[in-house]
Amino acid sequence: MPPLDGVRVLDLTRLLPGAYATKLLADRGADVVKIEDPRGGDTMRTLGARYFDALNHGKKSVTLDLRSADASAVLDALLARADVVVDSFRPSTAARLGVDAATLRRRHPRLICASMIGFPRDSTSAERPAHDINYEALAGLLRPPVAPGPLVADIGAAMQTAIAVLAAIVERQRTGVGAAIDVPLSEAAREWTLFPSTRDFESACYALYETADGEWLALGALEAKFWQTFCAALERPEFLPLQHARRFDEIRAVMRTKTRDEWLARFEGVDTCLTPVVGPPDSPARAKAPSLGADTDAVLEAAGLDAASRARLRDRRVI
Repeated sequence: MPPLDGVRVLDLTRLLPGAYATKLLADRGADVVKIEDPRGGDTMRTLGARYFDALNHGKKSVTLDLRSADASAVLDALLARADVVVDSFRPSTAARLGVDAATLRRRHPRLICASMIGFPRDSTSAERPAHDINYEALAGLLRPPVAPGPLVADIGAAMQTAIAVLAAIVERQRTGVGAAIDVPLSEAAREWTLFPSTRDFESACYALYETADGEWLALGALEAKFWQTFCAALERPEFLPLQHARRFDEIRAVMRTKTRDEWLARFEGVDTCLTPVVGPPDSPARAKAPSLGADTDAVLEAAGLDAASRARLRDRRVI
């Protein structure tokens, strides 16, 4: 049985951070219900369509217009059966929609409310709009004019949210009380400044080497034993003192004398950290995310809304 079997999560988020956070929970058995605006759903369905299936398969999709006065009772019925709710609204928007932690936990004290906000709630930037590139810029992670690489604020915040939710579930088992969790994406980006990058380590023993056929090899021989083995396989003992050298043109020249496959053949079975640099994999066939609103009737029926009630809500374009 998956560890989160029986845990119900309502996902009110949009775009990558929330989708990845709840994917981490769904992958461990949680029943995740994605609440989407009936007028198009999550923006990621179009803006990031190539990633949408990967981040949202295994979830259910329910349409609900949170801006409608009729939505509150529907959401309340869903929350009565939920353990966790995750949102990514700015604080004022969450309060206006009535999905802020204070409002929800007043009616559902066992609920764990996780809010993925841009900036700390008590900061002057609390309502400031931003995306990953802005959080990375403010954290000092960007080096113009090079464009940023992975969306570290989004990914980092998603992981922190999942961890915080899991901790809150454990805490609730002891106390019977839920929790209100804030995860600012700006702070998640700042966390990455604690860690070195591959560029910080770049030296003869930790670098990319071009080969004779224009391909590349990655060497990560940080430990002396791996560097010694590398030099021995090259039959170039004179390179031993260059392990942490920042200039190593002689080694680059040697690596360009053979093709990638020739080097890989030579290093087959050699105990050092040398691997080929490969391109991105072809997108594998993967399970599809649910179509917009595919589970609305089933989920709302289970929450106690009969067919007539659902028909009225649908006529009013609430669902």
